[in-house]
Amino acid sequence: MMAEQVVGPQNVAQKLISSHLVSGEMTPGSEIGLKIDQTLTQDATGTMVMLELEALGLDRIQTQLSAQYVDHNLLQTDEKNPEDHLFLRSAAQRFGLWFSKPGNGVSHPVHQARFGVPGTTMIGSDSHTPAAGAIGMLSIGVGGLEVAMAMAGDPLYIQMPEIWGVELTGELPPWVSAKDVILEMLRRHDVKGGVGRIVEYYGPGLANLTAMDRHVIANMGAELGATTTVFPGDEAVREFLTSQDRAGDFVEILADEGATYDVTESIDMSTLEPLIAKPSSPGNVVPVREVAGEEVFQIVVGSSANPGLRDFAVVAEILEGKQTHDQVSVDINPTSREIFEDLAKGGWLFKLISSGARIHQAGCMGCIGMGQAPAIGRNSLRTVPRNFPGRSGTDEDAVWLCSPETAAAAALTGVITDPRDLDMDYPRPSLPKQASVNTAMLLPPLPAEEAAKVELVKGGNIKSLPDFDPLPDDLEVPVMLKVGDNMSTDGIMPAGSRVLPYRSNIPKISEFVYIQVDDTYAKRAAAEDGGHAIIAGENYGQGSSREHAVLAPRYLGLRVVVTKSFARIHWQNLANFGVLALEFANPSDYDSIEQGDTVKLTGIPEQLKAGNKVMATLAGREVELRHRLSPRQVEMVIAGGRIPQRRQSLAG
Repeated sequence: MMAEQVVGPQNVAQKLISSHLVSGEMTPGSEIGLKIDQTLTQDATGTMVMLELEALGLDRIQTQLSAQYVDHNLLQTDEKNPEDHLFLRSAAQRFGLWFSKPGNGVSHPVHQARFGVPGTTMIGSDSHTPAAGAIGMLSIGVGGLEVAMAMAGDPLYIQMPEIWGVELTGELPPWVSAKDVILEMLRRHDVKGGVGRIVEYYGPGLANLTAMDRHVIANMGAELGATTTVFPGDEAVREFLTSQDRAGDFVEILADEGATYDVTESIDMSTLEPLIAKPSSPGNVVPVREVAGEEVFQIVVGSSANPGLRDFAVVAEILEGKQTHDQVSVDINPTSREIFEDLAKGGWLFKLISSGARIHQAGCMGCIGMGQAPAIGRNSLRTVPRNFPGRSGTDEDAVWLCSPETAAAAALTGVITDPRDLDMDYPRPSLPKQASVNTAMLLPPLPAEEAAKVELVKGGNIKSLPDFDPLPDDLEVPVMLKVGDNMSTDGIMPAGSRVLPYRSNIPKISEFVYIQVDDTYAKRAAAEDGGHAIIAGENYGQGSSREHAVLAPRYLGLRVVVTKSFARIHWQNLANFGVLALEFANPSDYDSIEQGDTVKLTGIPEQLKAGNKVMATLAGREVELRHRLSPRQVEMVIAGGRIPQRRQSLAG
């Protein structure tokens, strides 16, 4: 039963939460359960979700709508990726999902255009799922198992975030665009500033941002560590849905007059200038003018972080009639088949081609290191959301994050260039009011009777989910690895064309765990029969939602992770698969632990159930640790994870 909770005048985030609240209270830090209307999965994480549905014995999904996209692993250099795509198609048919074929486009902009509805909730097994907050949805990135459980009809359980209200005023000046707004937020707050918060944008400046501008900002809220980002369902959203032939799906959702926020901030957009994130963190932001003159060898335009028609058209108009610099490879990744069509109809595709740009298929491509890898140490400017070390497919990369305008300027000059210094007027492309709508590559769910007859198509690289044992009462395990602050899931489980084809094969993909940090970890961990621990600094597990960064270490024997603090999605993924996530009560204790030391825990179930304090012996010294697990999660971790717990409950 829905438990709508009214707390006086409500902001947009509170309206979205209260209208879907099924358990808990809207008090920051307490656990709440939310009814989920839609889910999104993509091929890099969706294969595991479908294997989890199989492990759960699900007959048919219980959500209003679920969609499976093939957008990440599009390079077919051997049989693995195409076999996974056939498996995903069969799973979508079997369980009742929409299926977006390879080449149809990147999940986030396609979903917003075809399925997004203001006022609804969605979770996705991709950390950039919050992009749909651009049109007034509560859209949250989670681990794959959370998505599988939502498809099975379970609520999403999260800790109630604070609501961070960011007032936007003014209008963006020439040569500054939406990417610079979110880069300004990252410049101010770095990659941890949004942890435990929902960012809600409001104020008169919203009138100057289109729904796709808002998509850029909401998408990269994930880089702040935020639970999600929301914008109101207002006139800009109505215009967007109308342009997609979906005016009937518009629902107005606005903050009440007098609504307040837990934290507030303001940005006068008229004062912003072109910004850029230096290698190798989205939070390493400086004005473009401060790094002007650095040589550039590659430009990549596209990705879910700059997916709109405008983002490509403005590059085309900057490059029109000119030739790109002879040392720069300019790579264009259209973000959907429909945007590809509109680029051609508007003449922008010809302008890009004639200027020397390379046109790739509609998909994530270079953003996830699936092609377009840069040369070692050679600067690559990209409109993508992340620049973690090695994410591009090159271990020793030098990736910078910027707006399409800044990327285009460097494409012409061969060096990082403030686009305001170009000798031309700022182009403002005239976009069609009606977008191309082509749904031929979106396959609808089969009727239930037909779906029940579908057999899952499993190639040789697709392995069933490993079984994991319960958490023992006592643990005495070695510290297999010690890492520092902001260790990303890309650092734990690399992306790229070498690794991601094994995403449905946990035994094989486990060989790549931490390979960029310590290439001996996997072999050492596999040789340790009794399990092991990892020690880490702050914000452990930031970045991608990929649960392989938990599943593979768990397969290798990981039982406990002790940190100064965790990133939200990774912390939840650890609990989902029965790994004990603990934090130092005194962060300085981190300094006294070294790789090879021993972690000893006794009476674990009793300690977890008694409260948040956990006493442990680390390197022969008693240390106080803390956990943030709810009673529900405690039982889940003790059982060995959410799937073993579900099986136990069904067995009665």
